[in-house]
Amino acid sequence: MPGPAGPGVAFAAEAVISFVLILTVLSVSSSRRPRLTGFAAAVLVAAWIAFEAPFSGMSMNPARTVASALPSGIWTGAWIYFVAPPLGMLLAAETFGALTRWQAQHCAKLDHAPGVRCIFCEASAA
Repeated sequence: MPGPAGPGVAFAAEAVISFVLILTVLSVSSSRRPRLTGFAAAVLVAAWIAFEAPFSGMSMNPARTVASALPSGIWTGAWIYFVAPPLGMLLAAETFGALTRWQAQHCAKLDHAPGVRCIFCEASAA
């Protein structure tokens, strides 16, 4: 449920945390240290739980919203959690693309095994 500041603040908060999380994941996973992606995401999610939850409940995932609302029957502001996170994530992906001019390595794997060709991006880590 949205916090006491209302649905507008909850919408903005959900969009911002989703934007920052995805931009971080894309940036770190495309860096020279992609193994830190999980750590970076975990730190951000922990920070969101501690500091952002009072504004919007910190859903960032429509499945989490449904899992809480279904048994309780409380769907107050559920639309926020179906619209704001995907919007923030889409904006993050477009921002990342614009900042990198789509030159970053795009791969579905965070870590490449040494000497094994990647079936996703054809990279062969030495």
